[in-house]
Amino acid sequence: MADMDPKKLFIRTYGCQMNVYDSERMAEAMGSKGYVEVGSPEEADMILLNTCHIREKAAEKVYSELGRFKDLKDAKPDLKIGVAGCVAQAEGEEIMRRQPLVDLVVGPQTYHRLPDMVAAVEAGERPVDTDFPVEDKFEVLKNRPLARRAPAAFLTVQEGCDKFCAFCVVPYTRGAEVSRPPERILREAQELVERGVREITLLGQNVNAYHGQGDGGDWTLARLIWALNDIDGLERIRFTTSHPNDMSDDLIAAHGECAKLMPYLHLPVQSGSDRILKRMNRKHTAEEYLRLIDRIRAARPDIMLSGDFIVGFPEETDQDFEDTLSLIRAVGYGSAFSFKYSSRPGTPAAERPLVDDVVADERLQRLQALLNDQAAAALEGMVGREVGVLFEKSGRLPGQMVGKSDYLHAVHVSAPDSGPNAGDIAVGDLRRVRITARAPNSLAGELI
Repeated sequence: MADMDPKKLFIRTYGCQMNVYDSERMAEAMGSKGYVEVGSPEEADMILLNTCHIREKAAEKVYSELGRFKDLKDAKPDLKIGVAGCVAQAEGEEIMRRQPLVDLVVGPQTYHRLPDMVAAVEAGERPVDTDFPVEDKFEVLKNRPLARRAPAAFLTVQEGCDKFCAFCVVPYTRGAEVSRPPERILREAQELVERGVREITLLGQNVNAYHGQGDGGDWTLARLIWALNDIDGLERIRFTTSHPNDMSDDLIAAHGECAKLMPYLHLPVQSGSDRILKRMNRKHTAEEYLRLIDRIRAARPDIMLSGDFIVGFPEETDQDFEDTLSLIRAVGYGSAFSFKYSSRPGTPAAERPLVDDVVADERLQRLQALLNDQAAAALEGMVGREVGVLFEKSGRLPGQMVGKSDYLHAVHVSAPDSGPNAGDIAVGDLRRVRITARAPNSLAGELI
């Protein structure tokens, strides 16, 4: 019967990996109301936008996206539309005021309440929930069936940030640093492995500040990684995003000693100028960052490093920018994310004089050209090497599979037509691969 058909949910996810994880958990929460995920808004009975507040004009882009749903709402008056995530947290009631299409607004700390909010919508209300609740949202969801599982999965271990960088809205949208208890993380990791996951990336706005309270007192991120290392069937561990000031001795040592911890580290510095770092409230110098990189490479010489850079931060001079280029040359990044500064209302930097837009654009182009050269060199340096590859999906060509290397590079491999490995690659396989060539953003290889 038609009235027994499942309701259909479409979630559009913006921003960081934590939002990807949160969207999966929202799908689980809505599963308890009989919703199943679909691939397009046109199919949906409910649309959720899981938003990010980091990028430029983030809120305006959300309003623009919502405007595109007007015809859908007109054609299907019972369609429900919700806004979740960090823009929801920052804008709250303003979203409801500006966009009558929206039925509910839920912040990143309260999405476990979605089923109750949907019930309120069905009763004629337009609920807004941007609290920082005392209950653990992950515990509320723990007994619900996990959503679709791929060989690699994200697992949130820490949320919020206490660093208060002058450019960042995260402390205001995600709140203060909170670490999940280790036993709950280990239980969720075990459940993921039982569903076929072989690689877990631990997530946090400041993940290496993790300090969970569990058996034996305070757990650091390194101690958590070593506990995860003991889970049979879990083959790879990663973590992101980290702050240089929280790279503890035991975490550095784990990179050299823990076999399952992959040789890849995302460690944002943002600028190479001490003057700008101070204005950013980063609480470290460029030299301290470089010494830290030396220690990490001493522990794991083959580690691939990634970073974040903001260009055109208020009051940045030509010399400040040249100092950033010098730091990049000194480190040698395998990959990096770089952005032109954009003001975030309510942050300290928002009140400061902006760098001329043309100057900032020119600096960004120069910086990205240097980073692209380094990324290309890192790819070229992989040719001829043997690496582990976790295969995650089929490629574009017949018999081709695509996976991620130990160093997080995308690798394309075609199973041979003959020999012991003929046709012998499946999703979830972790295989040794010899890299034979590089493309602009990926590698090609052959099974060993």
